[in-house]
Amino acid sequence: MTSSSSDPRPDEVAHVTSEAAELLEVLWGRASTAPVSASQIRVLFVLEHSDGINLRMLAEALGSTPPSTSRLCDRLQAAGFVERGPSAAGRRELRLRLSRRGRSFLTRLRARREAAVQSVLEQMPVTKRTALLEGLEAFCAAASAQIQEGDEARAARSA
Repeated sequence: MTSSSSDPRPDEVAHVTSEAAELLEVLWGRASTAPVSASQIRVLFVLEHSDGINLRMLAEALGSTPPSTSRLCDRLQAAGFVERGPSAAGRRELRLRLSRRGRSFLTRLRARREAAVQSVLEQMPVTKRTALLEGLEAFCAAASAQIQEGDEARAARSA
């Protein structure tokens, strides 16, 4: 997994990042996400960052269909993690929001995931952890900007 190049190409970094993401999934998979499935967790994450979006926009964000997304939301609402309410734009359109219970669940899930990652990071030399932190901060900033641009483009198309 280690690159010998002092200036790694984006495709090399993408490959290693993909491997790291897969390893994180394995680590995180060891911690229970019950009573929520992986698909439902994605819904919760999207709602956390896009509070009050409608079902169609949520389906687009998930790359899913509105009926499938609606079923996911039905189960999350039944579990008390999601709330549906009328839109200011019209009574027929519903807005989706995380409930207090949904936010609390995500907080606990993140704590379990961070504990799993921390045990790995404790095995790394400090200089490598520092480099990883700097790289991940830059990655998060770039990914957030790209996601924001995509959200703005989708909003402009639907307006």
